[in-house]
Amino acid sequence: MADHALTARAPFSGFAVPPSSASPGSSAGGVTATDCDGRGLATVALKKAQSAALIERVRERYGIDLPLGSSRRESRGIAFAGLGPETWLATRDNGADDFFAALARDIGALASVTDQSAGYAVLRLAGPKLRDTLAKLLPLDLHPRAFKPGDVVSTLTFHMGATLWRLEDNPDGTPVFEIAVFRSLASSFWHALSESAAEFGLVVTPQNPG
Repeated sequence: MADHALTARAPFSGFAVPPSSASPGSSAGGVTATDCDGRGLATVALKKAQSAALIERVRERYGIDLPLGSSRRESRGIAFAGLGPETWLATRDNGADDFFAALARDIGALASVTDQSAGYAVLRLAGPKLRDTLAKLLPLDLHPRAFKPGDVVSTLTFHMGATLWRLEDNPDGTPVFEIAVFRSLASSFWHALSESAAEFGLVVTPQNPG
């Protein structure tokens, strides 16, 4: 009898990169994309009248001053990104297996914690032509003065919900962003991204940067 067991795979694995249409003489690899599969993710929603207690607990447990607006703060591989009033997306690098349990244990009395590790797909995007590519995908002003490292926004890309945040630039000054979409929409988002980046050259880099 055939074995029909399901096999887990990274959300962006196996997706094709269309041939680059970059003009002759232009540098290849204008955009790089890295699948951040394996990252722990959870949404955190404040419980009533627990704001001061949650801020103190997050500072105590994680060394992070909980952002109260649309910004992201990180310490030792754990980050909290403000999604809206009293709501955050918490992430941990390389920690999907037990991140939700740890969060629920640490702050579950003060906030509702929902595991999103299998619900979202996250890509890290970088490169000298990244902003030109994102301009085709997102109705946002991503100029360095308008969208700074640590800024976060929930938006739409090709009618798909997405959350975007900016990291510190690479040492060569090229920008670095991460974007989270629902895992079920990974294929659709990848198609839109790869088509938008084709003229600049899209390169897929090894999975899950630290």
